[in-house]
Amino acid sequence: MIGSSIKILLIEDNLAEARLLQEFLKQANKSEFTLVHVKRLRDALVLLSNCTAIECSFDAILLDLTLPDSQGLTSLTPLMSQAPSVPIVVLTNTNDDELALEAVRQGAQDYLVKRQVNVEVLVRSLRYAIERKQALEALRAVNQALEIRVEERTAELVKAQELNQFKSEFVSMFSHDIRNPLNTILLAAGLLQNNDDKLPKEKKLTHYQLIRSAIKNVSQLLDEVSLLGRVDSGKLQRDFSLLDLKDFCCQLLEEAQLVAAEKHIKLVFTTSEELGEALCDENLLRHILGNLLSNAIKYSYPNSNVYFELLFQNQTVIFRIQDEGIGIPQEDQKQLFEPFHRAGNVGTIPGTGLGLAIVKKCLEAHGGEIAVNSEVGVGTTFTVTLPLIKA
Repeated sequence: MIGSSIKILLIEDNLAEARLLQEFLKQANKSEFTLVHVKRLRDALVLLSNCTAIECSFDAILLDLTLPDSQGLTSLTPLMSQAPSVPIVVLTNTNDDELALEAVRQGAQDYLVKRQVNVEVLVRSLRYAIERKQALEALRAVNQALEIRVEERTAELVKAQELNQFKSEFVSMFSHDIRNPLNTILLAAGLLQNNDDKLPKEKKLTHYQLIRSAIKNVSQLLDEVSLLGRVDSGKLQRDFSLLDLKDFCCQLLEEAQLVAAEKHIKLVFTTSEELGEALCDENLLRHILGNLLSNAIKYSYPNSNVYFELLFQNQTVIFRIQDEGIGIPQEDQKQLFEPFHRAGNVGTIPGTGLGLAIVKKCLEAHGGEIAVNSEVGVGTTFTVTLPLIKA
């Protein structure tokens, strides 16, 4: 809507023509016009310096195309850049249709030949210019809002599509990973049932051990999926308690010793000093360090070493687990902590791809960080840093 008071900026170096235009505006009885007159483009740009894309103290600009510091339509660009919301009416001495069309094409709202201007023509041109500019700005605002909404909706659809794809992959991978141990249980149980009287004692023990191992794998897989579900739903609770970190690390190593011994891997533990007890969530810490230690053994070469180091630096506790194994390709390291992602060089080494995703989630819940340094064929080092909370 056009207000009752309209403020016009006139850029005209001819004083006589400026006075004539001012007189025309005074004669208009429908609106109160205020005219501010400058002779040069640079003076106009100074007055327009406080304008924004939405607001400006001027309602319209009357622009002469022959100025001392600017000629022709070149004046339009700096004016529209400085005051994008203000309509411009071009003034010229020649009745040139091509120039008029080009002026409108470049952003002017109207074109007036000076010798043809009178009160009615001038007022009508200014009013129409202001109304058209306001309509264009309103339309532009609506278009921008629609574009933003389309972008948001597109992002939502992409996210939903990615989520559905992830769910589909999750179900597929979970079904595959749980089917293998179930098939092992089914096969071993069938052999025991059908050949119980024919199998020697040692063979029976082997089958029972396979069944127990398969059940353990299924249970671990279900625990991991359940943990990820609790984390993603925000239901993972932290339970801090006093924990002797050195004893805790030694306990983890003792539990991993049997698996390491099968590959003739030596576990080496070192610590810098005696800390005593610290506040930690034992369950989260077990998931973090247990997964990293298990991976270090799993992906190490036989007859190699796995180093487990406990350090205390600057009010932080640092766990460093280093192996001499197959390493992680550079292209896989960016996706290392995504669920079900496994490096391209793991070959037939079994795994679900959930371990490091769980490590990352547990660390975030515990307020910690993790860093990885790896080289293919040389080994991998994971460094876990947690804030040190003393009793």
